[in-house]
Amino acid sequence: MSDPYHYNIVRRAIDLIDAPGGTALSLDDLAAELGMSTAHFQRLFSQWAGVSPKRYQQYLTLGQARRLLQDRFSTLEASLGAGLSGPGRLHDLFLRWEAMSPGDYARAGAGLVIRHGWFPTPFGEALAMATDRGLCGLAFVTDGNRARTFDDMARRWPRAQHIEDPTAVHPLVRAIFARHGTAQLHLIGAPFQIKVWEALLQIPSGHVTTYGRIAERIGHKGAARAVGTAVGRNPLGFVIPCHRCLRAGGGFGGYHWGLPRKRAMLGWEAARLEAAEPANSRQSDVVTAAQGSQGLSGPGASC
Repeated sequence: MSDPYHYNIVRRAIDLIDAPGGTALSLDDLAAELGMSTAHFQRLFSQWAGVSPKRYQQYLTLGQARRLLQDRFSTLEASLGAGLSGPGRLHDLFLRWEAMSPGDYARAGAGLVIRHGWFPTPFGEALAMATDRGLCGLAFVTDGNRARTFDDMARRWPRAQHIEDPTAVHPLVRAIFARHGTAQLHLIGAPFQIKVWEALLQIPSGHVTTYGRIAERIGHKGAARAVGTAVGRNPLGFVIPCHRCLRAGGGFGGYHWGLPRKRAMLGWEAARLEAAEPANSRQSDVVTAAQGSQGLSGPGASC
């Protein structure tokens, strides 16, 4: 599907770009710091990001985050009002989801069988978990520590039966990262969390919003802190795009799987949006929703 080696190069480059001092590094300097030839570094980086390292550095700045809020947030409400996830169809992926009932959630996964496997992705190795109703977890491995990643996810549903079965989970991961097929999601969370995750699913790829606007969207104006907590509990990294949520002033905020990965995701999406869409010829990335099992509204509806 994807070579995590490319992401590791990008992650290391971002660490250098974000080093104290914030001085922009030349292509030659970045390559030298990474112990690679300039040509090899440029080729591998561009294969992953779709743009040159110099151009990509521009996507990682605070100023760029603020511009995203100013320039791309204006299209968000119109897109949502039309029932679309917004401009910028980047792949042929359709998501359908349903939510666990509050009663089932309260039982901490009792009676659930959750299968899992480890997979390469554009953002490093990931743990994918699924019930018979769909993908319920996607977590990225940090510092090669699989055990910590698994424990972090498994304790969310401590009474579930966890079985390693990558063959069963692979088609869902392939649908997301190899742009093939349909990914069914099974959202497992408290009712407030589900509402926040619904709203996140509506943010267009290559666009961003704020915790405060998410709070307004779900009818809890002023609850930005609570929204931030729910965003932090998102079990489906990248799929439920909590990386597209920024602070009101344009700051990147935190990210459960590391701020460099959040920056990488935002830059990766912004680069693809820019490369794939000539001016005035944008297509729509439609995210379809199946109604939740307890009548929770779907992404095309008002929360």
